[in-house]
Amino acid sequence: MDVTAIIDGLNDPQREAVTAPMQNMLVLAGAGSGKTRVLIHRIAWLVRTEDISPYSIMAVTFTNKAAKEMRSRIENLLGVSPQGMWVGTFHGLAHRILRSHWQDAGLLENFQIMDSEDQHRLLKRICKDLALDDKQWPAKQFQWYINAQKDEGLRSKHIERTNDPQQQMFVKVYEVYEESCNRGGMIDFGELLLRCLELLRDMKPNLLMHYQERFRYILVDEFQDTNSIQYAWLRLLTGHERKLMAVGDDDQSIYGWRGAKIENIQTFSEHFPGALTVKLEQNYRSTNTILSAANAVISNNNGRLGKQLWTEGTDGDKIALYAAFNEQDEARFVVGQIQKWQEEGNLRSESAILYRSNAQSRVMEESLIRAGVPYKIYGGHRFYDRLEIKNALAYMRLVANRDDDTAMERVINVPSRRIGTRTIEAIREQARTEDISMWRAANEVVEYKKIPKNACDALQGFLNLVNQLDSDTQGTKLEELTDHAIQLSGLVEHHLKEKGEKAQSRIENLEELVNAAKQFNYQWVDTEDETDGEGSNLEGEQSASSVLADFLDQAALDAGEAQADEHQDSVQLMTLHSAKGLEFPLVFMVGVEEGLFPGNKSAEEAGRMEEERRLCYVGITRAMQQLYITYAESRRMYGQETYNRPSRFINEIPLELIEEVRLNASVSRPLTARPKTNMYNQEAEQSSGLHIGQRVFHDSFGEGIVLSAEGTGAKTRVQVNFDDAGIKWLVLGFTTLQAV
Repeated sequence: MDVTAIIDGLNDPQREAVTAPMQNMLVLAGAGSGKTRVLIHRIAWLVRTEDISPYSIMAVTFTNKAAKEMRSRIENLLGVSPQGMWVGTFHGLAHRILRSHWQDAGLLENFQIMDSEDQHRLLKRICKDLALDDKQWPAKQFQWYINAQKDEGLRSKHIERTNDPQQQMFVKVYEVYEESCNRGGMIDFGELLLRCLELLRDMKPNLLMHYQERFRYILVDEFQDTNSIQYAWLRLLTGHERKLMAVGDDDQSIYGWRGAKIENIQTFSEHFPGALTVKLEQNYRSTNTILSAANAVISNNNGRLGKQLWTEGTDGDKIALYAAFNEQDEARFVVGQIQKWQEEGNLRSESAILYRSNAQSRVMEESLIRAGVPYKIYGGHRFYDRLEIKNALAYMRLVANRDDDTAMERVINVPSRRIGTRTIEAIREQARTEDISMWRAANEVVEYKKIPKNACDALQGFLNLVNQLDSDTQGTKLEELTDHAIQLSGLVEHHLKEKGEKAQSRIENLEELVNAAKQFNYQWVDTEDETDGEGSNLEGEQSASSVLADFLDQAALDAGEAQADEHQDSVQLMTLHSAKGLEFPLVFMVGVEEGLFPGNKSAEEAGRMEEERRLCYVGITRAMQQLYITYAESRRMYGQETYNRPSRFINEIPLELIEEVRLNASVSRPLTARPKTNMYNQEAEQSSGLHIGQRVFHDSFGEGIVLSAEGTGAKTRVQVNFDDAGIKWLVLGFTTLQAV
């Protein structure tokens, strides 16, 4: 291969990074700047000009998908088989070393790697052996703790002993866990790197020397995402030689909550003195307007290594800013714009909806389903398919119907209440024998004492809980029943013990389920109002049970709306974290409000606000052609209506880059007092003769303010926030609203 072919088509900074002499180098690669290309061409350059064997180069990345792509591109460029090359993830490469030197590492030859589920199962067994109450000491909590310690390179013996009983218990379980793993020849993912580090650093110095000589050059992708032990592992393998190329972007460091240390990239030149720094700032993805907005936002962070994205492309469209009245209005607007996009000959798959919290997907999903627009949740589950939501709904299903065997089997021991497999099998056997439901069988198992006393007591506790949930919520509103089911069942405490971002996401989803119930209740009551023509509300137990049944049916139907097929043209929904590394011609960043993005807790922890801003930067730079940013003036969050200001990140974008979008007009942006103009379906406005923000009067509900409207003719539905009765949907063909 001609050496000139390796550098043809590279811009000047890319060429500088690819052709630099053998030395330590930090490549600050901005979003869309061609960093993977630089990595691959650097390897080709070293092989062709420095006479380094491709099998003496180590290339490290974070995902198997990225490693596979890297191997494929190396093969295409160099024409050599990637088999045998050291290209892979941190865990994959550490595993390769341990397999070769299992004896030196103190492992069994056939040691087994535990996945997360295996690890959790082992810890549950340990907790049981130690007679720990799984409500006070859930295995998930110990799993989170142990993995966090390993990420910092700490074994149980390294952890400082304190008088804190909780810390003492964590360390004790960690010790027993280590003994169990060693005895059974098992290692978890964290152990791969920790054991490999100890092998090279502490056990076999000659082996370290061998690998330091073996790897003549090491390249690392996404360097800003490395944690403590990964960084220590890299520094050990490079030794004091000048042979590390770190490629990353401090402005895209968004995984601090997962252990990533932005300090690793920020202090690179201190740990590797004399290292060359090359900045890749030319972007090949986005318009100049989008890049200018991203640069303006991220410039508010301190301690940046400093770079400015630019493009030779056009300015493109201004960033469209939509101020919704509420989350339903926001969702309808986004879906409407996607439908327009498709009508103009574009693909749905070229559009993405990005949100800060998983719980935000629910309203978007419902709006897409109602509009018949196929969609996929990238890297996650649909709202009603999420574990915590299915658990909460199972409790509600039991309230509605005790004979629902599927719901009972799902939550009879969730959260754990010491109802084991033998008890459940006894219930199943009784149900089969008597041809009755599991609920009735469970009552008979308790009554006739067909299981030991402790098991009977545990089962009776579950039966009492469901009965209490039913009696406590007789005649209450649907949202109150939903919230009570979540709280009384112990699901909140159960998921809080998982710790970290995952636990927070589960709690937010449960809170969003309460919002869904409240929204459904308003719509259901309004439907009942329409049928009697008087605006009266159906009261009593029958009404409450009907609402619950209808809500559960609707949730089941929405869950049954399977995600789009793999090859079906569909809108992409994902969190901002999941969007990293992806790009779309059309992007919607929704819910960009203070309290949501950035969240309220961002100001409480050092560095958290800056990471939130980096996440905003990542979101903006996913857009190639058109970016929409939306926020809602009111949003139901955490079970109550909130009125949030537009996010500070919006205000950090220069005015000249933004256009506020109305459905029939575009005007300059006022972020304070918005005029009360049409922000919803034009036909609905013409049918109703009303406009958003207008004060109206209803004979039964009194005065209120119009929030939104949809539909045409007699079926036009208007959403009104009444001063005393709250938010209601009213069909104009069945009711009368007078302008005040």
